[in-house]
Amino acid sequence: MERLAGRLMLASGMSRALIAIAAGAIGALALPPFGFFAALFLSFTLLVWLIDGCTAKPGGGLFNRALPAFGIGWCFGLGYFVAGLWWLGNALLLEADEFAWALPLAILGLPAFLALFYGFAVAAANLLWSDGLGRIAALAAAFGLMEWFRSFLATGFPWNAIGYGIMPIPVMMQSVHLLGLFSITTLAVFIFASPALIATKKGMAPGLAIAGLLLAGHVGYGLYRLQTPAETPADALTVRIVQPSIDQSRKMLNGDRAEIFAEHLRLSALPPGDGKKRPDIIVWPETSVPFILTQNPDALTEIAKTLDDGQVLFTGAVRMEDQGAGRPPRYYNSVYAIDSQGEIIGAADKVHLTPFGEYVPFENVLREFGIDNVIALPGGFSAASSRTSLTLPSGKRFYPLICYEIIFPGEMTSELQGATAILNVTNDGWFGDTPGPYQHFLQARIRAVETGVPVIRGANTGISAVIDPYGRIVAGLDYGQVGTIDATLSGGSRDAIGYDTHRTYFWLIFSLMIIVAAGGAWSFARGRN
Repeated sequence: MERLAGRLMLASGMSRALIAIAAGAIGALALPPFGFFAALFLSFTLLVWLIDGCTAKPGGGLFNRALPAFGIGWCFGLGYFVAGLWWLGNALLLEADEFAWALPLAILGLPAFLALFYGFAVAAANLLWSDGLGRIAALAAAFGLMEWFRSFLATGFPWNAIGYGIMPIPVMMQSVHLLGLFSITTLAVFIFASPALIATKKGMAPGLAIAGLLLAGHVGYGLYRLQTPAETPADALTVRIVQPSIDQSRKMLNGDRAEIFAEHLRLSALPPGDGKKRPDIIVWPETSVPFILTQNPDALTEIAKTLDDGQVLFTGAVRMEDQGAGRPPRYYNSVYAIDSQGEIIGAADKVHLTPFGEYVPFENVLREFGIDNVIALPGGFSAASSRTSLTLPSGKRFYPLICYEIIFPGEMTSELQGATAILNVTNDGWFGDTPGPYQHFLQARIRAVETGVPVIRGANTGISAVIDPYGRIVAGLDYGQVGTIDATLSGGSRDAIGYDTHRTYFWLIFSLMIIVAAGGAWSFARGRN
């Protein structure tokens, strides 16, 4: 192992960059659909040894010292994000004649941008680099901080944060309820990078012991918490999720709209299975109504005919808001609540829009270069100014998150407190049967555990599921299946912890890592002098 570490430290030029890219790509094996979390041990061990070999020309100042480390981190991130996000290009192939030119931007451009965060992480860690345990703590702190920045800078895109790699199954998810995603990410990097100490020996015993205890505690807490069954309240609701699995190319054709709507109605009207209760709530996926619902009273009449008395339909739809004469209307990606009389009793609009999918950042400038929305609406979608819960006549309240809004821990606001469930409607049909829908589904499961609130997830092509507050699948339909699932909604966990508390824990863990890293760097500098 010492010999391998030495070779990596001495690697230079293109071979060094390619090793870093390969190390990042190996780490992507920890993500769905593979879930091989052990890959990150190899990935981060290689990264540490590459950073050990970072050297700069003498007398060049701080920037000169940080640049080689930044380059290694950026190459590592490029490999990780290309291997983990290549499937984004699939959305552009649905209208290849118009958007095929943008494939390199989706497959390489976005990963190259996201890799900047990992470049800055490694450059920052290198400022406190040493030859022992301290450098592992420095890397953990820097990655935790940059993953937090990645969750909100430039609208935010925390997809495939490193912490998800250590949470592939429910027994390994429970710690996120206690600490939150970014604390888990920080500790995960420490665990995954710790085997690098074996080659350099210094700090090996305490480093591996701490990493082993953290991993054991991570799994042990999961075993302990999963002993508690999810409680089912006496007034628990039965939910039906409709998964029509409509091919995205069909959804884009005007001629198929009536047939698509009829398919949703047919699945909704199916009788419950043997011994199962009639559903209280029916959930359709994101933008499942293929027209402006408020302009089609006949559609509301058909919904009323399909629903039994007392049933409520939650459906994704495009909502149009008239701005008055001479002004173009606004469009919102929304969820409607419709009662058995065909009345719209609630609506919630998407707050966190998808860049280039639902709106164009710096629109006037970029449109001149032909960069336009993938979703063809005049002017794109507008964002809601605030999040609105959907409340039933019974008082049950649902917290709506549309599509990728569920990947943002920061969207779990105080409004979530007391909610019956998180309602997540999505359409992952844009990405086909690629890793994308499976990665999206894992993040929905993590939000259920993190918040202690069950998740109802309705997806056009899958994966649809009712998820309990411990990340367990109560009932689900895999990708590409057509059908419905009926499930009783469990109550939330009694020990719910909010995002503000998770943020406090993150800063405490980050500070502890910085103290260890600074101590190691001081000792290392003193030894060299």
